Amino acid sequence: MQYRQLGNTDLIVSQLSFGASPLGNVFNEVSEDESLRAVHVAIDQGINFFDVAPFYGDTLAETRLGKALKYKRNSVFLATKCCRYGNGVFDFSYERVLRSIDESLERLQVDYVDLLTVHDIEFGDRQQVLNEAIPAALKVKEMGKARYIGFSGLPVRYLAQIARQVDVDTVLSWGHYTLLEDEINDELVPLSIQKGFGLMNAAPLMQRILSDAPIPPWQSSPPAVKAIQPRLIALCHEYGLALSDVALKYAVGHPVIATTIVGMSEQKQVEQNLRALQISIPDELLQRIETLVAPVKNQMWFEGKPENNIPKSNA
Repeated sequence: MQYRQLGNTDLIVSQLSFGASPLGNVFNEVSEDESLRAVHVAIDQGINFFDVAPFYGDTLAETRLGKALKYKRNSVFLATKCCRYGNGVFDFSYERVLRSIDESLERLQVDYVDLLTVHDIEFGDRQQVLNEAIPAALKVKEMGKARYIGFSGLPVRYLAQIARQVDVDTVLSWGHYTLLEDEINDELVPLSIQKGFGLMNAAPLMQRILSDAPIPPWQSSPPAVKAIQPRLIALCHEYGLALSDVALKYAVGHPVIATTIVGMSEQKQVEQNLRALQISIPDELLQRIETLVAPVKNQMWFEGKPENNIPKSNA
């Protein structure tokens, strides 16, 4: 396992991080025993950053992760989120952020988290995010309930716009550095270098499009993007490789992104992801993938309030 500094924080994080959303049965049912075992195997193999949120499984993921880390808190860096609490349930108010961290700490059975992230800011009113949610997160930091704070979201140019207006420790972008997407490089990467915040990437498998697993029916990519999955699978198999392994190894190789968060809930997933870090991707394969995906490259869907989704031409 390789480790990198998360921006200007003192967190030296594993290049592969444990995304705990599947602990909340977000993708499929998993037993509590299996989920706890996955966490313990991950720690034993060098993964030291765990990312969760109240939203995942309606607090189930936080509860399970808290149980798994009960005697291992000092072995990991722990991140949770605030402001998103269910399907369509958002609250970016100052008071709710302060209540949210206390609820999360209780479920996680800890006194503090290493990082509190304002979750999916594109769903909030811009002024409330700037004037309530982020100041409340800074208050949580001042109170010692979170060592660092940041925000997350999907529309990568909106993340950059907000990052120019506030001083936070981290920014978490998802879905924008994968075999299908590289728009994180346009603004967020240079901005993270300029301002010194830690940059994190999540969903390198694009919610299973870049894997051998069936694509969930709720996945929002355009049909042409989803349709490329079997062709990518076949291409990687020509080289004796699994698509998910290639996608993960590619994502963690970004030189500026501190860590890549991947959802895991079973021991076999942890072990497969760790093996993927060891593979070598032939240059020829990467070139062929690049050619194959070119017609659908950077075809990302939008989420959140329309005014927070900034087209590339207007950035």
